[in-house]
Amino acid sequence: MTRRLFLAGGALSASLPLPVIAADTPHARVAKNGRNGAFRSVADALAAAPDDPAKPWHIEIGPGVWEEKLRITRPRVTLTGSGRDRTILTYSIAAGMKRPDKGNWGTYGSSAVTVEAPDFAAAHLSIRNDFDYVANTLRADGINGAQAVALALGPGADRSVLRDLAIIGHQDSFYLRSGRALVEDSLIAGSVDFIFGGAAALIRNCEIRSRLRPGDGIQGFVAAPSTHQAQPVGFVFRQCRLTREEALPDGSVYLGRPWRAGGNMELLGASAFIDCWMDAHIHPDGWTSMGYTRDGTRTELTPGEARLFEYGSQGPGSGSASRSRRLLSTADLVTFDRSNMWGDWQPA
Repeated sequence: MTRRLFLAGGALSASLPLPVIAADTPHARVAKNGRNGAFRSVADALAAAPDDPAKPWHIEIGPGVWEEKLRITRPRVTLTGSGRDRTILTYSIAAGMKRPDKGNWGTYGSSAVTVEAPDFAAAHLSIRNDFDYVANTLRADGINGAQAVALALGPGADRSVLRDLAIIGHQDSFYLRSGRALVEDSLIAGSVDFIFGGAAALIRNCEIRSRLRPGDGIQGFVAAPSTHQAQPVGFVFRQCRLTREEALPDGSVYLGRPWRAGGNMELLGASAFIDCWMDAHIHPDGWTSMGYTRDGTRTELTPGEARLFEYGSQGPGSGSASRSRRLLSTADLVTFDRSNMWGDWQPA
């Protein structure tokens, strides 16, 4: 089953100094009142960055809801807020919506915040796509293309450090398209394929919250990795808690499915859940297949063909080893250690 049908029914760049989060004095401030030299929008603060990309640019964003579609193309940008519940970056847009010029936004274009540069960091804020997925699903004339990305780490993004964030959407909330990323102490919430892409990402000590969507049966999929076959590691979830919204049924959410985007045979999704707690909404099979089209032929990429694993799962959603639920050995864990995931980059 494809992502769309479900809804209708490398070389890495050389290391630079590590981005800092909240420890340095901000170069720019954003505040609703614009006082004391503060910018009134995040976009204006980004535009004021010096031309020299080697210089860091740290923006402190004050309390408020900032309704802006942001694209970060400058290296070494840091965004810090006043707390997840106080500083909220949001936009309401979906893949099937029309662009101002022509065509639709598409999945990647639907992102509220897009990062296309290395050494990006963010902390103590929320990033949301507030497209009303539920209302759109219930409408007879709802748009076709309800993918609505909150945060996308796109081409050019690498060495991203995200801490104490809330990344919230429904389908395709968090697009880890490329590069390397560390995500810690954060909330990631969504329903269908809400953590997806080809990045090498460590997601540690996070709450992974599945959201309720209209309809019976399968409610969603946590991860949809599209890892290149030459890349040994894709998404690594460590010490995370897989939770659910109230009323989400038991056994209704898969850990994930391998996304072979565009039928590219060089993509062989890789994800591992290590020492994670799982509530009862996780399906007993753990993982499931995902369809793709190549040369006009529909084929399913199965969990057994891809690289989808667990180790040390706990809670009512954990399960024993099976054909679809493969367990790592202790010896296997070295591959998924952060010291081996990213080569020359080891964030503090």
